[in-house]
Amino acid sequence: MTGSRGMDAGSEDHARAMDAQYALQRHLYDLTRKYYLLGRDGLIRGLAVPPGGSVLEIGVGTGRNLALVARRYPQARLFGLDISAEMLKSAEANLARAGADGRTLLARADATRFDPQALFGEAGFDRIYISYALSMIPGWKSALAQAITLLEPRGSLHIVDFGQQEALPGWFGSALRAWLDRFHVTPRADLFEEARRVAAAQGASLEARALFRGYAWEVVARLP
Repeated sequence: MTGSRGMDAGSEDHARAMDAQYALQRHLYDLTRKYYLLGRDGLIRGLAVPPGGSVLEIGVGTGRNLALVARRYPQARLFGLDISAEMLKSAEANLARAGADGRTLLARADATRFDPQALFGEAGFDRIYISYALSMIPGWKSALAQAITLLEPRGSLHIVDFGQQEALPGWFGSALRAWLDRFHVTPRADLFEEARRVAAAQGASLEARALFRGYAWEVVARLP
């Protein structure tokens, strides 16, 4: 089931831009992105969702990741949000094919400002993850700050996104950034620094590491 709440004028403008970008792309998105959105499957394995636990994906996209979460954690309660109504169409279809639509709630919302109680009837979540979405959210710091406040005690926030290609050849990093610019994707150079700041503010521990020679960065924040 998909709902939509709390979208202001700025959110609607961003939503329209994303819908225009993905109206056609969403049909080929998973076929093309699997070759360069590295680290997503490792993130899913690392969620370690407790039986009956709640999982929220911020920036659910086509639902590819959440469908894999559904298969790996068959007792989990699943939630996903995205600002793009077009992407949510694909997410609904993918989750239905995975047989998980009966235990999944999807909503159209802005990741920087949403009310989980109004959207899902949930005050917080055991696991929250953001996979290659912060690099597409203009107010990504606000999205990160809000996400960590929605964790239940002993909950964890998991993030994977483009890194700074720090151990890769310079030409590779330049070519990748030029390619990503075409899709309005901006790797966040201060992701680790900002994650440390918001984790400290919530009393959470933080693990941050580069993957694949800096191609991707991974962050895990855990509440006690």
